[in-house]
Amino acid sequence: MLAILSVLMAFASISTDLYLPALPAMAIALRANAGTVELTISGYLVGFSLGQLLWGPLSDRYGRRLPIAIGLVLFIAGSAGCAISTNAPMLVGWRALQAVGACASVVLARAMVRDLYAGHRAAQMMSTLMTVMAIAPLVGPSAGGLILHVASWRAIFWTLVGVGLATLAALHVLPETLPPERRNRQPLHRAAAGYAELLGHRRVLGYAGAGGFFYGGIYAYIAGTPSAYITYYHVSPQFYGLLFGAGIVGIMLTNQINSRLVMKLGSDRLMRAGTVGAAIAGILLALDGWTGLGGLSGLVIPLFLFISATGFIVANSIAGALGSFPERAGAMSALIGAIQYGTGITGSALVGLFADGTPWPMGCVIALMSIGSLLCAMLLVPVAAASSGEAKATGQENHAALNKTAPIEGMTP
Repeated sequence: MLAILSVLMAFASISTDLYLPALPAMAIALRANAGTVELTISGYLVGFSLGQLLWGPLSDRYGRRLPIAIGLVLFIAGSAGCAISTNAPMLVGWRALQAVGACASVVLARAMVRDLYAGHRAAQMMSTLMTVMAIAPLVGPSAGGLILHVASWRAIFWTLVGVGLATLAALHVLPETLPPERRNRQPLHRAAAGYAELLGHRRVLGYAGAGGFFYGGIYAYIAGTPSAYITYYHVSPQFYGLLFGAGIVGIMLTNQINSRLVMKLGSDRLMRAGTVGAAIAGILLALDGWTGLGGLSGLVIPLFLFISATGFIVANSIAGALGSFPERAGAMSALIGAIQYGTGITGSALVGLFADGTPWPMGCVIALMSIGSLLCAMLLVPVAAASSGEAKATGQENHAALNKTAPIEGMTP
């Protein structure tokens, strides 16, 4: 089950990271400039962000498995559409459909974790899943570069069609984690009011803002690094894959550190530490992008530090938000995801809008987003001491949650 959940959560990375090295080639083939082709990332994020708001309430009402299956079918159709696109606007549209399907897997995998675990244990399991799923972005750009070396960029999207079909075939072994007696019978047309109610809680805003602003920086990184590395510093697509992969190794390491320390230090404290590190790295990156004094190394090192902060920010912000309303895990997961990828839209779009052929727009956007993440974590999430009483309460919450999911075979707390 750990493997399946990891694959489902990796769909966001698979859908984007695999074709990143092909962005310059796609711009030439489709007769579009770099900024226009980078909008394929923004179009994907629009579908990914809004689609989650649909899948969350559906899964709370009808269970997790059926919406995932429907989403995979949409993902396959969208990937095939991308492969046959003949111009940039057409590609952007198919990317949006691809994203609506892919986000079902991601948002419902997070909800399934909350179905099974609670408290710091949920944050620990989220870190473990993110470490496993990090294999996808680790090998994605390199694999995309290899495909591009032997075939056209269209072959990359046909590869995604194959990934979707394989995942759909494997879905029959995934157990349902939300039994009928725990489902939310609230009418679907009231979902918007439910989201507004969730956003009325300051703590939820803090977790959503910390993760959301950080995602804005991540997607500025995704949108800006192909141009910064390949076009500006003239590195090969294959070497770009290695540079991108180095950041994924950093994510894997910090996720492992987070999973080992979260029970001792608490998820909120580790999240705040991550936002501090990301803000420092963002400021250094902006300075290098403005002055260019550090050269390629001055770009690589701050980007590595920034992206490595993912291990402390993302899992803990998601687990904290889900723990606030465990009975509405699907809707909360969808809301958090929509906010995160909504800011991702902003981050990637700003990089494309202000693209000037230098790394400066990317560095500036990352700096602003990381500072926003820091402010949300520090000002909106209440500071709570990690006392023994808190640990005891968390243990009791985990015990109760696991009792509720006892019929699921193979789950070991």
